[in-house]
Amino acid sequence: MTTTTITTATTTNSCVSSSNKGELERVFTYFDENGDGKVSPTELRRCMKAVGGELTMEEAEMAVRLSDSDGDGLLGLEDFTKLMEGMEEERNKESELIGAFGMYEMEGYITPKSLKMMLSRLGESTSIDKCKVMIRRFDLNGDGVLSFDEFKIMMTS
Repeated sequence: MTTTTITTATTTNSCVSSSNKGELERVFTYFDENGDGKVSPTELRRCMKAVGGELTMEEAEMAVRLSDSDGDGLLGLEDFTKLMEGMEEERNKESELIGAFGMYEMEGYITPKSLKMMLSRLGESTSIDKCKVMIRRFDLNGDGVLSFDEFKIMMTS
């Protein structure tokens, strides 16, 4: 999912995190544009866009496919609730990673120098060369530093 999608999850998930079932049902009803009691990938995509997010059709279809418990290609209220809870969980993980990245980064990237400094604060003394080796392992674009996306891959592998 894109960062925009995660941001959208923040918008729609206030109802999930407050455990207000009635509010979540109202969100579901809003997403269920044709009133059939189900949310299709098209409805999901259109409504996400209406609340400031963006999903490709493929992402919407995948979200529905992964949450669809009865295999009809649509989300009932229970499926929709699970999807929203999953999106909130992803948003929480992303927030934790952003916080961790912020501890190591300097000027938007983790450099060998910033990595060495943080490791020293944590009681682990190492050389700049060893830090370069650590960074090189996850430095996908070869620029010698870790971007947030590269850091995320490192932390989730």
